[in-house]
Amino acid sequence: MSDRPRTALPLPWAAHEDRTATATTIAIAFFTVAAACALLAPQLLWLPLALAAAIGVLFLAFRHTVAFSVGWLLLAGATLEMTLSDLVGPEAFQPTIAVIKATELGLAVICMLRYGAVLDVWNPAFAFLAMFVGGLAHGLHPGLTLGESLRSLAGSAIPYAFAFSRLPRCWADAIVRMTGWIPLITVAASAVLDLGGLRPMFFDSGGERLAGLGHPAFLAGFCLAAIYASLIELYREGRSRSLWLLAANFIILLLTGARAPLTYATAVTGITLVFVRSPLFPRYYRMLPLLTATCLLPLLAVLAADLPGIRLFNVLSNEAGNLSGRQLLWPVFERAADASPWFGWGVGAGNVIIPPDAELARIMHTWAAHNEYLRMAVEGGQLGRGLLIALFFLWVTRHTARLCRSDRIIMRLVFIAFAAHAFTDNILISTTACVFFAFVAAVFARCDRPPRNDPRASQSAPRAQRA
Repeated sequence: MSDRPRTALPLPWAAHEDRTATATTIAIAFFTVAAACALLAPQLLWLPLALAAAIGVLFLAFRHTVAFSVGWLLLAGATLEMTLSDLVGPEAFQPTIAVIKATELGLAVICMLRYGAVLDVWNPAFAFLAMFVGGLAHGLHPGLTLGESLRSLAGSAIPYAFAFSRLPRCWADAIVRMTGWIPLITVAASAVLDLGGLRPMFFDSGGERLAGLGHPAFLAGFCLAAIYASLIELYREGRSRSLWLLAANFIILLLTGARAPLTYATAVTGITLVFVRSPLFPRYYRMLPLLTATCLLPLLAVLAADLPGIRLFNVLSNEAGNLSGRQLLWPVFERAADASPWFGWGVGAGNVIIPPDAELARIMHTWAAHNEYLRMAVEGGQLGRGLLIALFFLWVTRHTARLCRSDRIIMRLVFIAFAAHAFTDNILISTTACVFFAFVAAVFARCDRPPRNDPRASQSAPRAQRA
């Protein structure tokens, strides 16, 4: 495992320095301005107070960055945009997403200022920037404005922002652990709303599907990240709670009725349990989940015909090869990609290929491509899509090469599954991407920390103490 650090950028200031005097001076200045506004211009009193509140929140986020990051991760995984859209109205959907992603960007900047910034050379965010520039040079899609393209660029690049910070182990550990708990917490919260009659837990979509606080497909995406996080922790720590958490996330994923995520989660977990060794997770313990699953499969096969109300069993029994109508969406995007094959139509063009009020959008209840390779061909052409794939390959290869053996194998399996999943789902720009890539950045940040009781732990102890 290579110990070569990433290129570090200058640290503006040290987070542990005492700046009480500076903070006190700023607070006195704000209260003085507020008092002047109250006397001379009462209608402007809200301005200094709002600014003081914002600075106070930033100060707390700087002092308690790990807690704020974990809280943000949970809110992103709760899909508040969908919950508020149902409870308040559809006008809350886009602003909530904007707040979630803006908060992530703000926390990433705070992490850079507090812990130090790094030049993450192969970060996939650079591919979106290149596609944006290429789209401007070629000309944007007629239905896409510059403002919409800029907004899509921000939404596409922000999920990778944490990778530009030298994240400490405490931050990484907290993010990985919270990732594993997100589905359970959100399902519990959705049960409270369901009992209160505010929002149902299950939606009928070819059968009952567990939706949690958002949509079944989104909950399935968070379950995928949670399963990967539980698997990582199980191999690093060898604790039974990680095994139980892994099983609970699989049950939730099963209830969402999402076939592709269940397939990829099963493949990654099965391959890992069979072929990856861990001194903290002996072979006979690794075989236990596989034996349990093997025993349950015949039972599920027998019960599938008697459980048509559950969406997964309904689809597997009657329409196992059905792509849920995705094949109706793809020809429209293929024609748009063929019209500009090399440079595409600019970042964000994938959102305007099918108008929201078109008949196809009304039938499918979506106008997204549900195929990231096809969407990238529309937005960046062959050059942009090729650059994004190349950067992903180099980014993952470089970072995983510095991980411990179990983390390295699991994360490479995860990204192979991620690449396959991209053929049938939107996984690069939604809030599921924010959670997934924050988890990825946390795993990458633990490159210098061997698993507990690993023989290398004693060798790296002095370095860990210096950190």
